[in-house]
Amino acid sequence: MTTTPAITKFARITFELHPPVARIVLRNPPLNVINTPMMAELAQALGEIEARADISIVVLSGEGKPFSVGVDVAAHTPDRVEAMLFNFHAVVRALVASKKVTVAAVRGHCLGGGAELAMVCDVVYTTASAQWGFSEIKLGCYPPVACTALAALVGQKRAAELILTGRTISGTEAAAMGLASRAVPDEELDAAVSRIVEELLKLSPAALAVTKKALYAWDAMHFDEGLARAEKIYLEELMKTADAQEGIRAFMEKRAPKWVGK
Repeated sequence: MTTTPAITKFARITFELHPPVARIVLRNPPLNVINTPMMAELAQALGEIEARADISIVVLSGEGKPFSVGVDVAAHTPDRVEAMLFNFHAVVRALVASKKVTVAAVRGHCLGGGAELAMVCDVVYTTASAQWGFSEIKLGCYPPVACTALAALVGQKRAAELILTGRTISGTEAAAMGLASRAVPDEELDAAVSRIVEELLKLSPAALAVTKKALYAWDAMHFDEGLARAEKIYLEELMKTADAQEGIRAFMEKRAPKWVGK
């Protein structure tokens, strides 16, 4: 097997190509916050991977203890939020549209945009103790990708509960409800991911790519339209509320928000 050295030109991710496997590691310590530079790097890496016929598997993980606590809250200000949504959703759309089999390896905190990145991967292995959640509602916001696609994974009622309460669940619960493929003991995550990658490598890359297209044919017809609608509501309605602005401001000022209901 030919091995290509790690690509080191990125500052916020580690990108390694070991055909037929590519590995992307979110690297923005200590919490792997997904800021705008990381979004650009992820989009570039995924574009390079998609263009390579010798890559059939992509493994996505986080450096250190967390997978990611989500998108940079500072990017939710009125002057930056539209660009932030565009850039982050470009990464999500690239993962959803990829012909490669995507495998997420989740440990530690996997919250907000981090959970959205993980949930759109084909196979998601999580440690049992990992902490999953969509906590945007606590900022007076909502997670557009989860609002669009989470119900297809866990059912409408569970999706509504997770998004409307912002509660955090364990990796064990995430796997039980279908948000993750499997939960494993913390010390077994790397071995479990290696095993599923080895199983996938025994199969036809061409067959896997075409099967992915067929597997998501129904969802793909609705995902782009649904995400576009969620984006529109986010920008034209949510971000114009006093509560959304207060929630973000309170988070940045490290204080409890004072909701006014408008």
